Amino acid sequence: MTDNPTNGGVRPRTRAEERADSIPTPTRSELAERIDTLERELAAARDRAEENLRSWQRTAADLSNFRRRTEEERGSVVQFSNALLIDKLLAVLDDFDRALASVPADAHEAWVDGVRLVERKLRNLLESEGVTPIEAQGQPFDPNLHEAVVHEETADHPDNQVIDELQRGYRLHDRVLRPALVKVANNPKEH
Repeated sequence: MTDNPTNGGVRPRTRAEERADSIPTPTRSELAERIDTLERELAAARDRAEENLRSWQRTAADLSNFRRRTEEERGSVVQFSNALLIDKLLAVLDDFDRALASVPADAHEAWVDGVRLVERKLRNLLESEGVTPIEAQGQPFDPNLHEAVVHEETADHPDNQVIDELQRGYRLHDRVLRPALVKVANNPKEH
């Protein structure tokens, strides 16, 4: 403000000016010390923020892995949930195979055709669910796919070759549902 001539040229102080003057003003060294303290606090806060970010990223990766494993397990459970029922249906399919292999000569052809049709429907149903037969006849013996129930001494076949299939084996997708029961050659010439 300008000088007021009525009171000798000195203007009275306002309350705001009095308050401003009453606030302590820090010295340069106090300000430098305060800046150093704030910079240390900022660095510590940045370190905590970086650690929190790394922790969050690890947690996000763990969650992603958990979701992936859960989806894989769910898919596996769905894929093999019917394995017990399918195994029981394979016994019925075996009965159809035995019945069709020993059809009496006097059986009505229409009846036999009906049985073959039912057998084919059952086989197609199992195939649609991912069931496939295991090839055994003429193959080398594989204990993962075959179960040897008979060993036959023979020079007509190579050693450890499957020479007869007593009961067909099946896979459900890539898993052996039931191994094939087989007769395996023991060739004395190869021992």
